[in-house]
Amino acid sequence: MTPCADAAHHAPDPVAPSGPYPAPGGTPAGRDAVPYAAVPHAAVLDGREPARGTPDGHSAAARRVPSPRIARLVARLAAHGADPAAHEAELARFWAEVADSGTPLVEPLPGEPEHRAVTFLWRGGPGTHTVLLLANRLIDRSDYTSGLLERVPGTDVWHLCYRLRSDHRGSYRIAADRDPATRPGAPAPVPGPGSGSGEGAEEPSTAQTRLRALVPSAVRDPLNPRTVATRWHGPPGSVFALPDAPPQPWAARRDGVARGTVARHRLASRALDAEREVWVRLPPRPWPAELDVLILLDGDMWFGQLGAEHLFDNLHADGAVRPLAVLAPHAVDNPTRMREFGGRQAYTDFLTEELLPWAAARLPLTADPARTTVAGQSLGGLTALYAGLGQRGDRVGNVIGQSPSLWWHPGVGPGIPPHTGEGEQWLTREFTTSPVRAGLRLRIDAGVHEGAMATMARALHTRLRERGYAVTHTEFNGGHDYVCWSGALADGLAALHTP
Repeated sequence: MTPCADAAHHAPDPVAPSGPYPAPGGTPAGRDAVPYAAVPHAAVLDGREPARGTPDGHSAAARRVPSPRIARLVARLAAHGADPAAHEAELARFWAEVADSGTPLVEPLPGEPEHRAVTFLWRGGPGTHTVLLLANRLIDRSDYTSGLLERVPGTDVWHLCYRLRSDHRGSYRIAADRDPATRPGAPAPVPGPGSGSGEGAEEPSTAQTRLRALVPSAVRDPLNPRTVATRWHGPPGSVFALPDAPPQPWAARRDGVARGTVARHRLASRALDAEREVWVRLPPRPWPAELDVLILLDGDMWFGQLGAEHLFDNLHADGAVRPLAVLAPHAVDNPTRMREFGGRQAYTDFLTEELLPWAAARLPLTADPARTTVAGQSLGGLTALYAGLGQRGDRVGNVIGQSPSLWWHPGVGPGIPPHTGEGEQWLTREFTTSPVRAGLRLRIDAGVHEGAMATMARALHTRLRERGYAVTHTEFNGGHDYVCWSGALADGLAALHTP
């Protein structure tokens, strides 16, 4: 793969979203805001975003460290003295190695077998002044300077290295800015660590404003072929997984596997007073007398962008689940999603009183709640949990809530409210005060880097257990990210729909 020059100089090469399903043996691909692939809103909680970070002393905590590979490069350049030809040759060898290995670079850390040094790289151009890494839940979006790459002085090498636990999986994008002298009309650049601009340091608020303006220009890493679609058809992100990341055996598209079908339908909803498009995925024939059912929220992302049909084909081919029909309604757009999702009875009625009967009139679907699941992520995760609790009958017996937005409560405005992690959350109280739904099984997944959201998920799990629910709580070493949710969704379905 030929390393790209400064991607800020030209439009990036078009990359078709590959979904979370790369070649076998590869890494699975996964907004709260660019580049996150979930809910597009950003907010801060007491100066920190509510969905980032690990507890103090947590073994998975991310920390910036010197890059071993960059240290070797610097040493080799120094050994050549002031010989420009030797420097050029050394840099050419470095970039050739990087093109061959791909990025980020993953190296062992002496004496730390459970961690790795992970170096993110960018090849700058003559005018590159600022390079910003947007790594899902690793950088602090209330302080974008935490994601600034450093430059090896006198070279085109920009780098940032994290110490990460060896089971980490995540997605990221990179934004690069050029000097305004070479980009007329651009705002003044933000001096980054190691950029060589030690004078004229900006006020933190000014730097934050300018870096935030750079975020929409973020692109996938041109040195990393593994990509993932982002919410609402944003530019694709890049994907990495460390050696001990949990396997995702059903992620990749396989040759020779019987294919199911995916079709789009329109359904008039009285509960929503609108029409909704629904993706319907059916397993390969022959079918049993009744099909298990999955209602999967945000169908436009899962089937419209991520290619989730391969995941279901592989689950069926391996006999990991009973033959499963998937009903995946379109979320329309972010304002509609924010207006309809959450603990809203109208959307629960749409799913359980309209969508399920509509599908059952056309397909041989089971009516057994124990074989019917609703699943969602982020605000969709909370929506799925509420649907299990708030359904008028007992049509849905299983719920998978992934990284649920437990900050939501009735009357909440756009975005995440302040003081999100304080006190007991609304849905937790609802499960506490409402009668226990006999037979309801719940699965809650969250990333250890999701900060208060992970803490709230743990609290909900504890309360559900106290009330006698059959509940499973899992945590993955990652963030608010489809690259993690896709594997956890498959695991959950295999557990709930075991043949």
